[in-house]
Amino acid sequence: MRHDVMSILHAFCMIAENHSFTRAAAQLHISTSALSQNMRQLEDELGVKLLNRTTRRVGLTEAGHAFLASIRPALNHIDEAMEHARQSRDIPGGTLRLTVPRTAAMLLLQPNLAGFMRDYPDIRLDIDVNDGFVDLINERFDAGIRFGDAVQLDMNVVPLGDVLRPAIVASPAYLARFGTPLHPQELINHRCLCHRFTRESGLYRWEFVHGAQRLEITPEAALMVNDKALRLSAARDGAGLTYVFEQDVHEDLQDGRLCSVLEEWLPAADRFYLYYPGRAHMAPKLRVFIDYFCHKAILPS
Repeated sequence: MRHDVMSILHAFCMIAENHSFTRAAAQLHISTSALSQNMRQLEDELGVKLLNRTTRRVGLTEAGHAFLASIRPALNHIDEAMEHARQSRDIPGGTLRLTVPRTAAMLLLQPNLAGFMRDYPDIRLDIDVNDGFVDLINERFDAGIRFGDAVQLDMNVVPLGDVLRPAIVASPAYLARFGTPLHPQELINHRCLCHRFTRESGLYRWEFVHGAQRLEITPEAALMVNDKALRLSAARDGAGLTYVFEQDVHEDLQDGRLCSVLEEWLPAADRFYLYYPGRAHMAPKLRVFIDYFCHKAILPS
């Protein structure tokens, strides 16, 4: 085995996560051929086949799954120990990996991201914009941003940004043609424009609360899309009803391009939270990230 065994083990984990030599090599900034050679060396050293290779996908053998389960916690502990050792540095550095949903990326990160990068040039940001569920530990993220009910248990949390209020909106032309729903169950008779997460996690469920009644409905979608701008454009053009945040359609509601319906059925407002694992020592790169966005008044008072 070559002397850089840690690099080879990290590379194996990256291949397992991406199911692809090409994507893993791109993230590791090495050639696909070099990565493939490293994996052959690892398999030769262990005397067992770890990876099943096809022309389109890379999967783990049974031995590969067992090996990954054994080394991943150890690598996480080693990474944490090395990060802790670096805390003596005056200037925070390294790669800060974040997972955020699209709305949080636009509302919370976009206005101040360039300023943070100017102030902390030694920190490299790796941001995964993803509306689905993400396991911070297994996917090796430093922190994530999600709504409170989507935050993993046993995480440290910091509230971020303003309270976001849900709204169901449609154009006046659509409501004139199809009528205004007065109860969530009436949505079955309407054309709904729905947000789709990943193919695995499906459509966003529309939540309703009225007194003691609580409903969650996945409407029959006339449009399924993972892009908010496209949904709102379709709603403005009279294609149907869509479930959004008031902040997204404030001007549309004021100008009459969209109308809000079922207001008495909408749940209480929620906000985003930044969350991160409860390690004994917070990495400086994460500490300054939280402090920076607090200073920029993104955190609620």
